[in-house]
Amino acid sequence: MYLLPVIPTFRARHPHIMVEVKRSLASRIPSEVLGREFEIGVVSYKPSDAAIASVQVMTDELALIVPPDHPLAGKEVVSVKELGAETFIAHNVASAYREKVVRTFEKYKTPLNISTEMPTLEAIKKFVEQGMGVALVPRLTAQTEIARKQVVALTVLEMRLERSIHLVYRKGATLSHAAIAFLRVAKEKRGEGRSTQ
Repeated sequence: MYLLPVIPTFRARHPHIMVEVKRSLASRIPSEVLGREFEIGVVSYKPSDAAIASVQVMTDELALIVPPDHPLAGKEVVSVKELGAETFIAHNVASAYREKVVRTFEKYKTPLNISTEMPTLEAIKKFVEQGMGVALVPRLTAQTEIARKQVVALTVLEMRLERSIHLVYRKGATLSHAAIAFLRVAKEKRGEGRSTQ
């Protein structure tokens, strides 16, 4: 999802270069880059490994998505205390953001009622659309559904969790011409995003 603004521009400039995107656990991506399994990785944190170079290409935030007919759908901002009776659809992959969410609910002594855990964000969004519950997801991953009014995105006052999206690659490595061109487009897109915010 984070590559959506970059790939069309890159393909327009370099139509003969095939782009292959592979999924992996975020925690494994830096070691896979170092192991030369691929040249560039996308992660939502800045790796601490000194052998990895990273370029921040955008920022994203956590959003609460609800069905359009949900009682909270008319609000822009809600508090954690308002979510104690909600049924949550969650991602079944452990992450730093999930831990922050759990700790925030604990801090405000509010129950976090997770009824279903799903393997993908796409499945989570579909469940929310069908009124099966609400979910906390990266806002960028739900842009299409928000624009189509399939879900409504709200900000949780106590969870303004912004995340930085980084492209990572081997520091000091001789990158292919394709990888260099891809990084160039990503940096341009980062500049465009900043100028419109």
